[in-house]
Amino acid sequence: MKRPRRKKAAKTDPEAEKPSVFCGITSALKAPCCTILESISDGVFTIDRDKRITSFNRAAESITGFKTDEAIGQYCFDVFRANICEKLCALDETLATGNPQVNVSAQIISRSGTQKAISISTATLKNENNEIIGGVETFRDLSELERLKRQLARSYTDEDIVGRHPRMKEILSFLPDIAESESSVLIEGPTGSGKELIARAIHQLSPRKTGPFVAVNCAALPETLLESELFGYAKGAFTGAVKNKAGRLFLANKGTLFLDEIASTFLAFQADLLRVLEERAFTPLGDTRTVKADFRLVTATNLDLTRLVEQGRFREDLYYRLNVVKITLPPLKERKEDIPLLVDHFIQKFNLMKGKNIEGITPEALSFLMDYAFPGNIRELENIIEYSFIACKGPAIGLEHLSRDLIESHKKNMPPLSTAEHEEAEKMRAVLERHSHNRIEAARVLGMSRTSLWRKMRKYGLTNPQI
Repeated sequence: MKRPRRKKAAKTDPEAEKPSVFCGITSALKAPCCTILESISDGVFTIDRDKRITSFNRAAESITGFKTDEAIGQYCFDVFRANICEKLCALDETLATGNPQVNVSAQIISRSGTQKAISISTATLKNENNEIIGGVETFRDLSELERLKRQLARSYTDEDIVGRHPRMKEILSFLPDIAESESSVLIEGPTGSGKELIARAIHQLSPRKTGPFVAVNCAALPETLLESELFGYAKGAFTGAVKNKAGRLFLANKGTLFLDEIASTFLAFQADLLRVLEERAFTPLGDTRTVKADFRLVTATNLDLTRLVEQGRFREDLYYRLNVVKITLPPLKERKEDIPLLVDHFIQKFNLMKGKNIEGITPEALSFLMDYAFPGNIRELENIIEYSFIACKGPAIGLEHLSRDLIESHKKNMPPLSTAEHEEAEKMRAVLERHSHNRIEAARVLGMSRTSLWRKMRKYGLTNPQI
């Protein structure tokens, strides 16, 4: 939106300065209109002919980060900071032509500095004489939808990596610098900790983002097949090679090659890979021609490569070529403070994917997940939430929506109880069953606070309502 020349405002009563028109609707309908606008998830604001904001609903506050009291009376472009304000403003077009704009794509910068993808629709506001007195703009936050699209396309960025653990913050802050370089990257971390997510984010943040991202799981392929997959082969190179096939090295040209589970490769393959990294060229199997290779290499492992080097199972010279930049991802059990964030993230993801509207997770279910060891790390947590979406028919995921296998697995991994603890657990179990698992009544009978009861229930594995 083109910025009008600012007029020096006269000093008047602040309350008197606030516009009396709300959405161009008469005062008799103001209350119902307010109720409707405050109940929808789309942001809505209205402006007068001077392009000052005259109304601002609750969703607009949430999306932009500005409170209504801060927005009212301000120029719309000072609050609604969109990338189309200067030259392609949808409201400008609507006010000039009288034609509404529908689902215009844009980006805004919220008050906190976060960039958000939005969809904008505009219309004019008219008085009883059919005269244009301003405009109305509705906008929808598409951030989660855009994130889901990236996930479905497996085109991740650092925005898709959830975490507030100090180690994760350190990784995220350094990731753009790593991506900008052409250095080889080695990502270490247990299975399911998000190594490929980091690799794809590095690619998307790098100068090679317009090129291909080619991923190879080295552990999933036998040695001979791995070589043919990586280097490709010529027609007649072996029985069944009826035509030329380009290898993954060639397909990753001008892009990023991601070799997952690099520790599972054999020494012969490691020697071939080292030669490619040194010469930046390779020869397809059964061929005589040399093919140039221009790719950025990112590798990942769930094993300690230094130990494998000491054992003679991994080439030391290759290790140093791979380990220019090392990123070590902590297991989920060491970053428990990220579990609530990840749960919310997966709930939003599956709401979009499955067309549901689950609002969150109960404190009891979240406490169970906080206590769980997560041998499968983030991938396991995602699977747990996906399963709960099948079982949950209400607004929140509870303990009853977690799989019985998960509950039983957690119980088996709990330390054995002492005789006194076993007796206390049995007493608590009996009281809970007698009162239909009403924890308020059970706590009263047992003479303890609800907090103490819940803590002991978790300790003794009594949090499953089916017990």
